[in-house]
Amino acid sequence: MARIRWLTRTSRIVALCSAANFINSADRVIMPIAIVPMTDIFQWSLHAQGWILSAFAFGYFTSQILGSFWASKLGAKNVLICSVLLWSIATFVTPFLAHSLTALVICRIVLGFAEGLGLPTIFHLFAHSIPVEERSRAFSYLLASGSVGQTVASVLCPHLTWDACFYWFGSFGFIWVSLWYFVYPEDAFSSEDTIPLHMPKVISRSIRWADFILSKPLWAIYVAHFAMNWSSYIIMQWLPTYLARYLGGNAHSLSLTSVPYIVNSIFGVISGHVADGLLLKNWSVLNVRRLMTSVGLVGPALFLAIFCVVDHLPFAVVLVSISMGLSACNSAGHLSNHVDVAPNYAGTTFAISNTIATIPGILCGPVTASLVTAFDGKWMTVFLGATFVNLMGAFIYFTNSVATQVL
Repeated sequence: MARIRWLTRTSRIVALCSAANFINSADRVIMPIAIVPMTDIFQWSLHAQGWILSAFAFGYFTSQILGSFWASKLGAKNVLICSVLLWSIATFVTPFLAHSLTALVICRIVLGFAEGLGLPTIFHLFAHSIPVEERSRAFSYLLASGSVGQTVASVLCPHLTWDACFYWFGSFGFIWVSLWYFVYPEDAFSSEDTIPLHMPKVISRSIRWADFILSKPLWAIYVAHFAMNWSSYIIMQWLPTYLARYLGGNAHSLSLTSVPYIVNSIFGVISGHVADGLLLKNWSVLNVRRLMTSVGLVGPALFLAIFCVVDHLPFAVVLVSISMGLSACNSAGHLSNHVDVAPNYAGTTFAISNTIATIPGILCGPVTASLVTAFDGKWMTVFLGATFVNLMGAFIYFTNSVATQVL
């Protein structure tokens, strides 16, 4: 079968991984939008909505390290194909299970488990296929594709029936699997990755699991990732509900939830090019990582603090969009720092980091519901809490990060 020849093999794998992340990210924002009309139908309480939204994170939490381990043992391409197929099935069958809260929560857990396999597997591929001088751009394109997926879902879903959202986006995953076979027809299930690898020239030594847990520079990354995700999960899970229930937005106004993701994707690509440009101007890798992480955490913290006291819907969308845009700078900051400090184990360190950073996704559903209920429908404590977490994460990363190999 003919192959796509106008891209290099490395470019094709970046493109395919970015497409997978597009679908991954789109599928996870369908429920936060669809839950508004679904609640009108099924009469779920705010706490029930919180558990539905957080169920995804329970599954996502359990599969991060498994994704890294399976990518090494079974072949990253095999794991990625199975991951996309499973999360697409879970997305597609969601409308059939919506009448049962228990079945819906289980389905959301399965969706999270399958999607959790994706990024560690992709990081495994990127750590071995992208030269150091191109990594910031590669990670930026990868994360920007996720923002584009969230944007597309946020634009389309308010204009579709809630069940059609799950059918359409679930089908995209099936198309991706077919596309993979078109690009790599003869080796799609080989046990070894046959993609040409640019192996990092690093010193290899015996590594223990304790090394991943006891390293201060790695914990700087883990904490920064946790802080970034605390804000991101709140916005992803609750922004449609906040706009609809607190700021009086209608169904069509929910399309405005796409704006933060558009800004995020644009900022993500720009920040990657800026970071690589600074490296070419002889900035140290450490200074670039610290600068981008500081902008990616402190900036969103300040804009979320203002966002929580605004009651004008368009202005609120502008503020949260700037916050999400600045957050994208983390892709060239602590997220790229994995391949600096652990070039041979970037998939594993990212899996651990993303596991820890999934805790906010588990907590922010019930915690947000409890805070809003306790403060008579006011959301200020929710967003000020996110501001505090971001500022602490930036401080810890800045004072403890390194850009030299530790594993």
